[in-house]
Amino acid sequence: MRSVVLPEFGPPDRLRAADIPLPRPGKGEVTVEVAAVGVQFLETQIRSGAMRSVLGDAPLPVVLGKEIAGRVAEVGPGGDLELVGTRVLASTQGTGGYAEVAAVAADTLIPVPAGLDLEDAVALYRHGATARGLVGAARVTAGDRVLVQAAAGAVGTVLVQLLKRAGATVIGAARGEDKLALIRKLGADHVVDYSLTGWRDRVRDAVDGSVEVVFDHVGGELGRESLDLLTPGSGRQVVFGFSSGRPLDVQPMELFGRGLTLTGFSSGLIWNKPALARGLVTEVLDLAAAGRLTPVIGQRFLLERAGDAHAAVEARSTVGKTLLIP
Repeated sequence: MRSVVLPEFGPPDRLRAADIPLPRPGKGEVTVEVAAVGVQFLETQIRSGAMRSVLGDAPLPVVLGKEIAGRVAEVGPGGDLELVGTRVLASTQGTGGYAEVAAVAADTLIPVPAGLDLEDAVALYRHGATARGLVGAARVTAGDRVLVQAAAGAVGTVLVQLLKRAGATVIGAARGEDKLALIRKLGADHVVDYSLTGWRDRVRDAVDGSVEVVFDHVGGELGRESLDLLTPGSGRQVVFGFSSGRPLDVQPMELFGRGLTLTGFSSGLIWNKPALARGLVTEVLDLAAAGRLTPVIGQRFLLERAGDAHAAVEARSTVGKTLLIP
């Protein structure tokens, strides 16, 4: 079957199309005919070698890919035959998704509701659960003024919409007019280009001074600047990544002196609790199926162009979710 393999660490062109044997499901597994694969930023770091440790003892060459959508093709010994043909989301163990067929644990399957396209479903899958978890972690309530960094990204586009549903005033921050236009369309009350000098003043003018919550996926200097916008005594910043390459650097006394809260959030906190993850994903999928949440797929690449997809993600030229289509 067709797949994309990584024979050696390096730049995006290291990803190569290749024919590999068709996987067969073992006990407790199913195989899924893959309709779409979600590309994760982490996978670009694995490919480059910066995060090769994520692969553990898995030898090269390897097929990357964790989040998939498709139809169940075959069940393993003793499995539920009624699963065959059903539309599902599923997670691999971190490898095997960049292929026409992938083997996954049957207990990772999440049904895709009727009326929701498989591509839209995988766009909302893991990042939708992350966005829903973030809203809870920040204790967002109606009336809160909330700044979302990287608001045009895969998590940010969902987060903006969920925050509006929670009754928050949303300030979406991104780079470039195209991304700002998308954030406006998704319902943000205000948008700001954080690449421009004086962007914090624009935020202060928009919300009359300060914000209660910052969702920080960028870190570095931008994370520091965002911290300055928090309301003394009640402000809280939730850090869930550092796409700038530098983590947010804050000293405890800075928080103490202004009465601020800094929270770290990892999606692993969700996925280590399967029942919680399933509930969050199902909630987001049901909202989308009912037309109350818009999936954003900014880029689709044919499977064989996985290298181009990685290059686009690394260049930060993408919006929403990036998919590979076998």
